[in-house]
Amino acid sequence: MSVVATNQRINKSFKNAVKLFFAAALAANALSAFLAHAQGTTKMTEQPKALTTDKSVPGYWRVTLNNPPINAITDRMYDEFYDLVGEIEADQSLKIVTFESANPDFFIAHYSSAEPRSRFGVPRWIEAADRLSKSSVLSIAVIRGRVRGGGSEFTMGSDIRFASREKAIFGQPEVATGLIPGGGALDRLPLLVGRARAIEIILGADDYDADTAERYGWINRAIPDAELDAFVANYVRRVLSFDKQALSTAKAAINRTGLADPAQLKAVQDTFFKSFAWDGAKKRIPVLIQRGIGKPGEFELNLGRNVGNLVSDSK
Repeated sequence: MSVVATNQRINKSFKNAVKLFFAAALAANALSAFLAHAQGTTKMTEQPKALTTDKSVPGYWRVTLNNPPINAITDRMYDEFYDLVGEIEADQSLKIVTFESANPDFFIAHYSSAEPRSRFGVPRWIEAADRLSKSSVLSIAVIRGRVRGGGSEFTMGSDIRFASREKAIFGQPEVATGLIPGGGALDRLPLLVGRARAIEIILGADDYDADTAERYGWINRAIPDAELDAFVANYVRRVLSFDKQALSTAKAAINRTGLADPAQLKAVQDTFFKSFAWDGAKKRIPVLIQRGIGKPGEFELNLGRNVGNLVSDSK
């Protein structure tokens, strides 16, 4: 066999190995170091559920997100969300589900690769979020605290976003870390804010306050924090009083325009996995770890500002 043919076989084998590695393990060699040290490696059966659901009001489920210390979204949370969506679809009497955080500083900080890994290998977030958006149930994210990266993408998977004017902070910091957003921002954010502002947000990788997010269309409303709970409660009561058939039919009609293409979402997710092998990510991830990513403290609280100078001589 010629040297050229041998090299071609080696290159093909290497590319296949890289693809399988990142798809199956979510780039565990890089990303596990990214945040696993801050979350621990306890088995799923030994950990409390990160998503708890209050079903005490007929037709309304209130879901609380609680994954200390900074409410990072993990494979375990994605799996719980996947299961929750199945329950939502099965309950024909359900009209509304809201998502809120138990942590006042972080709605969802961002993605974390903390153990345990998803039971699916690759978390089925793209599928679950698409199913939720196409379900007959109205989903509402009630946002207090920081919501960045995969957390921001989680809220974009909801139909409506109401946020605390004083306490909500939004961001897509992935590009500053050498990666790309992989959970829907590259497809859903332009639909919400338009192409130019999506480019500003994603390529700039900075933090945005709730008033700016409202003005851009990232969220529906920025509401004074003291009024947020009452506003949401009133909105929920109002929608609950309406007929389920009318609600679901209206939502289905609106869904004919404005939803992201699931195939494109999946393609971007695949590229996201591969981005952990890029030189920029390899250069920046160790710096993130050294500076305190995944841990409570100044670096996470001011992540948008702090990722702006990870590698001063980057090109």
